[in-house]
Amino acid sequence: MKVTELPVPEELKALLIRSGIVELYPPQEEAIRKGVLEGGNMVLACPTASGKTLVAELCCLKHVLERGGKTVYLAPLRALASEKYEEFRKYAALRKPNGEKVRVGISTGDFDSSDSWLGKYDIIVTTNEKMDSLLRHRTKWAEEVSLLVADEVHLLNEAERGPTLEVVVARFMQLNPSVQILALSATINNVDEVAGWLNAQHVVSEWRPITLREGVLLRDEIQFKDGGSKRVVQASKTDYLNVVLDTVKAGGQVLVFASTRKNTVTLAKRIAEKTRDSLSASVKRILDREAERILSAGERTRVSDALADVVKRGVAFHHAGLSSAHRQIIEDLFRQRRLKVLTATPTLAFGVNLPARTVIVQDYRRYEPGYGYYPISVLEYKQMAGRAGRPKYDEVGEAVLIAKTADEAEYLMESYVLAHPERIWSRLAVEKVIRSHVLATVASGFAFMESGIQEFFGKTFYAYQHDVGNIQKTIAKTLKYLYDEEMLGVEGNRVYATTLGRRVSELYIDPASAVLIRDALKDLVGCPTEFGIFSLIAHTPDMGPVARPYSREIDALAAYAETHREELLFEPPSEWTDRVGYEQFLGEVKTSMVLSSWVEEETEENIIERFDVLPGDIYRIIENAKWLLYATHELAKLLKKPLAQSFSLELAQRVTKGVKRDLLPLTRLEGVGRVRGRVLYNAGYKTLEDLKHASLDELAKLPLIGLRVAKKIKAQAGGHVKWEEWKTAGEREEWEQKPLSEY
Repeated sequence: MKVTELPVPEELKALLIRSGIVELYPPQEEAIRKGVLEGGNMVLACPTASGKTLVAELCCLKHVLERGGKTVYLAPLRALASEKYEEFRKYAALRKPNGEKVRVGISTGDFDSSDSWLGKYDIIVTTNEKMDSLLRHRTKWAEEVSLLVADEVHLLNEAERGPTLEVVVARFMQLNPSVQILALSATINNVDEVAGWLNAQHVVSEWRPITLREGVLLRDEIQFKDGGSKRVVQASKTDYLNVVLDTVKAGGQVLVFASTRKNTVTLAKRIAEKTRDSLSASVKRILDREAERILSAGERTRVSDALADVVKRGVAFHHAGLSSAHRQIIEDLFRQRRLKVLTATPTLAFGVNLPARTVIVQDYRRYEPGYGYYPISVLEYKQMAGRAGRPKYDEVGEAVLIAKTADEAEYLMESYVLAHPERIWSRLAVEKVIRSHVLATVASGFAFMESGIQEFFGKTFYAYQHDVGNIQKTIAKTLKYLYDEEMLGVEGNRVYATTLGRRVSELYIDPASAVLIRDALKDLVGCPTEFGIFSLIAHTPDMGPVARPYSREIDALAAYAETHREELLFEPPSEWTDRVGYEQFLGEVKTSMVLSSWVEEETEENIIERFDVLPGDIYRIIENAKWLLYATHELAKLLKKPLAQSFSLELAQRVTKGVKRDLLPLTRLEGVGRVRGRVLYNAGYKTLEDLKHASLDELAKLPLIGLRVAKKIKAQAGGHVKWEEWKTAGEREEWEQKPLSEY
């Protein structure tokens, strides 16, 4: 089917043709012929790069340009949401029937807001969790949504994110029974079951614009699924490295998936030892500059040093332990084909779009604390393999598993290459998962009686797959828990949310977290300590994975916990009767110590060295702590605990800035972070009043300040700068090049 044949506005056709799209791929054509542009629900399951996003874009614009509708695009990760937002922005020049341009918006943060401002946008890109929080706040524009696109819908199968996606989709079907649902995925085994739940047609296709060859490497030969084989030149003694060098020598890029963060770094270093010579002089110069940019993006640490070192050689590693700035640089360089090899953890396969000619799955086993090593799922393997093949650059993509013996090679071929992905199962009916969704159903006015609650959850994917009686029992148990904890009340047949329950739902925290914080604050006399609050929020389910306590740290952490025992706002697990719980508690203590070090202005490098954590871990802990401290502040307000209320709010601000209390006023200035703030403070500029009367020239002479930042500081502090002073300072120092956000 030609683009000119599409039943969409002519200006949209013209835009697509100008962008190089003149003919549809087979899966896209099948979706069109099955009525996806006519408003029918659809599950589109086809490989990466086969055109699912274009189908979603066409549907969105059909609703906006012809039906006056509003559309929502759900992405599982913030990075993926940002990527999709950028893709949609190319349509912002199109005009609706009323003459206004199409407006594209994005929102992924701040869960305690209805974001009413999003109502003016036609296409809204957001994450599953953000949309869930918006529905809890009963944002008005949600009822106007005529199309919901659920990307990566196979994540229904994931225990962490699946239930939220499932509830959001079910909630939209409840809000507007006529809403069109478009579900996208690369790999779904039981697509008919997902389609049945959504009352949708489905399109399943194995078609790819780039042929995918899946195979297993044993020593110097790759055996492929299609029966063919390929010899690999033995340039080293390491099997995976030979495949890497073979691909790079032929002008291709390689993705190497490793089982752990540590392994991604190790593999990147080994590969980098062999790749520098294959780079042209011009690429080497570019990568040297990019390595410097990595070193200047935030505080310099051993992680940034290691990353910059391998980038100079055309290699990089990518995992959740990297800062967002470093991940962005790496992703951009790989897309630009400047980097030849990227080693990554499997999370990359579920995230941003970074295809490569060759994908190597270096280890098919994963380590799970407490369980040891276990084989990955076929679904996970297929997600990684699907990244092989770059449109416009490769005719064939190769996905390779590494075997050490003939027996293992046969196992990998049968268990992964020739196997089909596992069925997708709902993960909703677990009490700790469902309790926040049950509370939200009542608190947000989506149901007013137990029968209404049961009716809503009876329309979920879980209820479609299983006996609805199973989920009814879980809901009944959850309702009792919420009633006992005073978050729900009952009047006759009516169920209602208490003030506490409604606020907990709006705060988007687990009711169990709220119970822990509430009970701690209830018994509190006076003001809590820094460690008391940090250890409390680290003890909640919402903190997520805490900093791992290594065996060499156990004694020191236990001693620290004992020294500060009187500050704890909860009873810790027994070291002797609950060893697992106690070690988890020590991880919480370590997390609290990381936060304390951060607000005491320790450098990232010191924190990394002292606690054996990575920048990404620090940022995750900080982000979770900011939200939980805000929630603690809000709950303290409800409980009328003014000291805890003010103290937790101040801690939230200190965690946000990473500073001691005395720096808070200075770091509220744009361009002044923890490092520049301390420079100003130590130079005697301790208040905004001090800065107001400061000399521009003297400020500009301070380390890391300079003329550009000094001018910005003076403007915010309200100080007047005479022309003569400005001219003199300008002659002394040119505008700095460093971004203001770096410090």
